[in-house]
Amino acid sequence: MSTETETRTLLLGADDEFVREEAGRRGAVARTRGERIRLVIAHVFVYLAAAVFVSPLVYAFFSALKPNIEIFSMPPTLIGSQVKWGNFAEVFAYGPFWTYIGNSLFVGVAGTLVVLAVSTTAGYAFGRLRWKGRDAVFLLFLGTLMVPAEVLVIPMFQVMQWFGWVNTYQALILPFAFTAFGTFLMRQFFRGIPFELEEAARVDGAGPIRTFLQIILPLSKSSVAVLSVFTFLSFWNSYLWPLIVTVDYSTLGTLPVGLASFSGLTGTRWDLQMAAAIISMIPTTLLVIVLQKHLVKGIAMAGLGGR
Repeated sequence: MSTETETRTLLLGADDEFVREEAGRRGAVARTRGERIRLVIAHVFVYLAAAVFVSPLVYAFFSALKPNIEIFSMPPTLIGSQVKWGNFAEVFAYGPFWTYIGNSLFVGVAGTLVVLAVSTTAGYAFGRLRWKGRDAVFLLFLGTLMVPAEVLVIPMFQVMQWFGWVNTYQALILPFAFTAFGTFLMRQFFRGIPFELEEAARVDGAGPIRTFLQIILPLSKSSVAVLSVFTFLSFWNSYLWPLIVTVDYSTLGTLPVGLASFSGLTGTRWDLQMAAAIISMIPTTLLVIVLQKHLVKGIAMAGLGGR
């Protein structure tokens, strides 16, 4: 009897274990299906959001291929009666568009280099060096972010007049080259670098400047890429300040100011303006695509990803 009882107990235990395993397997399958459904829903929402954001660009592109009289035709159509690829070539014949592109590239690259030099050194001073009143000065520095740029336009223009820099490249580059955003971004990243690396460099006889150039800065490529893209886009898309501080638009005009030149007393060439806007987006789009990996990594590590 004891043998039969033990056998029955073992069989029942095996059945229970099998039932538990089967239930666990079914639960895993159910969880997997649920995760798949959530993943599909998430992808659908992502694609819908992408379509919403891309649709104005698609409409602008096809509007650049329409005849000018059909831009505001009713009912609106995506494709006009003619596909005029010549609009993109006519943009460069309508005005000094190559000059606008060259000025924007020069101002964007030069301004980005100045911002990188200032922001990396200031971020290192605020994030890695210890000196009296550092935090108070940093808070005062961050307070400048609360002041809208439009409020500073008149005072800065007066300063440019005092320096004799009106209608010069210096006026287009330097006033907005010293911002607290870049310093804050680099400081956040520098503070995440282990201090042991800096201490090891100090033991080997490296000073603060050598440590910054040979250790801290090489480890900050992703954060520098993020700051470079944001700064270049800021200079590239700036309209109000170049419009005010520039007098001779034919020689010092930038792309945003040049886009406004397609509107005149005789009307607006909307087809050419759309084509010029599409052309102006090419350099910044290529820049973002090239630095995409660094942008994702830098934003996640430099304090803009939830740190």
